[in-house]
Amino acid sequence: MEKRIGKGISRRKALTALAAAPAAVGISAPAVAQGNPVVNWRMTSSFPKALVGIDTAATVFTTRVKEATDGKFNIQIFLPGELVPPLQALDAAQDGTVECAFTASYYYTGKSPAFAFGCQLPFGLNTRQHQAWVLTGGGGELLDEFFSQYNVRNIMLGTTAAQMGGWFRKEINNLDDLRGLKFRVGGLGGEILSRLGVIPQQIAPGDTYQALERGTIDAVEMISAIDDEKLGYVDVAKYYYYPGWWEGGTVTNLFINRDKWDELPETYQAIVHAAAAEATQRCLAVYDGQSLDALRRLVARGAQLRPFSQDIMDACFRITNETLDELAQANADFRKMYEPWKKFRADINTWFSIAETPLDTYLQRALKG
Repeated sequence: MEKRIGKGISRRKALTALAAAPAAVGISAPAVAQGNPVVNWRMTSSFPKALVGIDTAATVFTTRVKEATDGKFNIQIFLPGELVPPLQALDAAQDGTVECAFTASYYYTGKSPAFAFGCQLPFGLNTRQHQAWVLTGGGGELLDEFFSQYNVRNIMLGTTAAQMGGWFRKEINNLDDLRGLKFRVGGLGGEILSRLGVIPQQIAPGDTYQALERGTIDAVEMISAIDDEKLGYVDVAKYYYYPGWWEGGTVTNLFINRDKWDELPETYQAIVHAAAAEATQRCLAVYDGQSLDALRRLVARGAQLRPFSQDIMDACFRITNETLDELAQANADFRKMYEPWKKFRADINTWFSIAETPLDTYLQRALKG
């Protein structure tokens, strides 16, 4: 027997009436039947397609979102300058010019030094450590509280692992060689290096080759060998330094306008998180799996691989600690994240020194024969 609802109306008749109702009120039946809405977003990017791993993150992310929603949720990628300048991506998401932005939060340390925590700090966490801090170490909650001040939701989208130290027109043998050097370097690394006489330059990735070629800058750091190969730096600068101590595990960011985020069905929000997580791991796999072959090709083309000297590394580490402590004293947002982040960095490096580093070091030595 059919269940009765209301004043003797059967459940079947009620559902039949509901299905027929859209035609009467001018709403298409498919819109009701489909359940989840069709959503079309624009994602402005700070990164050119030549950044192979990062482009992988963007492509995998938008593809998975579309596939998981049967084509109902579409996010179109716009390259730097197509909608807004590359270093204004955050602002565009914040004010709703676009629904979301794919960028690096440390590009915006001019607004607040605390932006660096979403991406990377000098001598900071490596990729796995950063993910642990965000997902289980309280970092995610601290970042969300901070970024809410800028009307965006932050989600990890892409990671480069440890980066190279960059391309230089001349050898950098000691601290004196850094003085007066015009160096395109991102984030707080530029602040540290400026205290050693470097003149840091903030230039969008797509404009760096031309600046180096013309001599507007003397050196440039980007990401890894696969990106540097695509960008052609070896043609205009031969000295290739490592490690990129200011970017030991850089994470790139998806900034979503909070109003647009809140409008999404919960199922779409879950899909965004899942797609971003997959894209981040795919991005990391590209950098880990393909960088050595690219480095070999660069060396064959004339790149001269050089490590930063111990004196330079020690001076940079000392000045980094001084600078971060000063920023914590001067900026409440920075201080709120810095103290727990600093403890987490110490603790997780203690664990890595027991479980990870000895094995890595042994294998690296043993495999060299």
